[in-house]
Amino acid sequence: MTYTENKHLITVDANDGPCISVVGDTYRIILGGTDTQGAFATFDMLIPPGGGPPPHAHAAVEESFYVVEGAIEFRSEAGAYTAGKGAFVHIPKGGMVHSFRNNTTEVARLLCRVAPAGLDVLFNEIGTPVEFGQFLPAPQIDQASMEKLIILAGKYGQEIFPPDFLD
Repeated sequence: MTYTENKHLITVDANDGPCISVVGDTYRIILGGTDTQGAFATFDMLIPPGGGPPPHAHAAVEESFYVVEGAIEFRSEAGAYTAGKGAFVHIPKGGMVHSFRNNTTEVARLLCRVAPAGLDVLFNEIGTPVEFGQFLPAPQIDQASMEKLIILAGKYGQEIFPPDFLD
């Protein structure tokens, strides 16, 4: 895959791209920053029942989600929104604290695009390689692992907040 300012078409087959388990979810990196000269990254996300990341923020990154299958509850400082199949959610740059959670009994599938890229590198550093469709149990987060996650996330311009921050 190559990317050179609209001079080359990038194609990615349905099962191409590394898959990583992050917080019990499975993310396939469709395009990473190395494919787009850092302009953006795109992920195919499978979120199991009860899955989703803790509240977090990234001031220099905008993030967009399209719900392919299922339903996801998005929470932010602005409120909550349940996004069903076909819905679109955009988190603008600026550091809005947000999270999402699958409150259903079915796996949800999201397409996510972040600009600029960088989350792909973070996911590779904190995640565990898996097959697409494979789910690892969500890790138990104790104080030591939370501190490590906060440090790693900060390295990539991310802030992590306590699970109850948006309650």
